[in-house]
Parts: sequence; C-alpha cells; structure tokens
Amino acid sequence: MIRRSVVLLGSALVLVLLSVAWVVVPRLLPAGPRPAFQMPVACGEAWLLGTYPGHDDFDIDFFPVKGPAWGRPVLASFGGTVIEAGVNGTLGERTPQNPKGPHGTGAGYWVKIDHGGRWETQYLHLLEPPLVEVGQRVETGDQLGKVGSTGKSGAPHLHYEQRRSREKVEAYFDGVAAGITTDDREYSVRRTSKNCTPGAGAA
Repeated sequence: MIRRSVVLLGSALVLVLLSVAWVVVPRLLPAGPRPAFQMPVACGEAWLLGTYPGHDDFDIDFFPVKGPAWGRPVLASFGGTVIEAGVNGTLGERTPQNPKGPHGTGAGYWVKIDHGGRWETQYLHLLEPPLVEVGQRVETGDQLGKVGSTGKSGAPHLHYEQRRSREKVEAYFDGVAAGITTDDREYSVRRTSKNCTPGAGAA
C-alpha cells in the first residue's frame, strides 16, 4: 500500500514538473528573427504615429493624416494566430455619434496575435467586436477590426504594440524602425503603409 502511494506520488510529481517545463522552458528560449511586420493600416495611407508622457515606451498611437479615424480598417501586421480577441477592461460610451461620451478602462475591444518565434502584436481600442476569433489563423493584411475609441481612450485611434519575448520593443514596419521609442515627451512621426498584400483590408 505504501509502495503504491509512493509510486502515485512520484507519478504526480513527474506530471507537475513536466507541466512546469512545458510553460517555463519556451519562455527561456531566445526569440526568433523579427517577422516582416507591416503597418496595421491600409496600403498607401499616411498616418501619424505618436506617443506622449506616461504612454509607455514603444507604445504607438495611430492617427490618419487625412480624414476621420472612426471605422478605418485595422489590419494584421503579419501572419499568425489570434490568441486574444474580445474586451479588455470596460468599453465606455464613445462612438462616432457620441465622441465625447465617457471613456472606459483598459484596451476596450482588442486583438492579440502570436506570430511565432516569441513575437506578438496587440491592437487596442477597436470600434466594434473584433472580426476574428481566438485560435483563428490570419495573414498579413487581413482585417481584424475597425479603428475606434473603446476602453481608456480619449479620441478615436489605434493603439499598437510589437512584443518580443513578451517585452515591448520598438516597432519596425517594412524593415524600417518606426521612430517611436521613449515616452519622455509628446511627439509623432509620419509613415505611409506598405501593407499591400492582395486583398488587404477585406473583412
């Protein structure tokens, strides 16, 4: 009886250790090469990429150079698997019809994509529920949602992040650094999207 209990306890311990290794070991491995990320907006459009104090290093807010931001397509920067799609925090009440309504908390409607090699991207403050689901495979240029102002957002825009090994890093688009690094001051840069995969933007 005692021997059987020891065997069962040992088996349970092995299973626990294997489970821990399954979670921990991949996190210790170095990240793979940077994917060929593109801007998360439609081909040929010019956008201002900005930040401000307290926004966190490397976080980017996207605002279109021309026209309203509300409802513009938000596109996948690179192919991968959707690992988050839904609501983070609370939505608030800001809409195109009520742009000054009370804001919510957190990311609002958002999407997170795993690109493999320990690279991820995040897309926050979408106007409506995401057009993709957890577990879905997306390709560069696939539409994830629309620009909005849900969550803790002061105006319609897309908050975007690139992460390596779960840490935020400076975003690169079409192989070129975005230019948004620290949040020590308010500043912006102008960039034009080359997210020109055939069919990009289609829901």
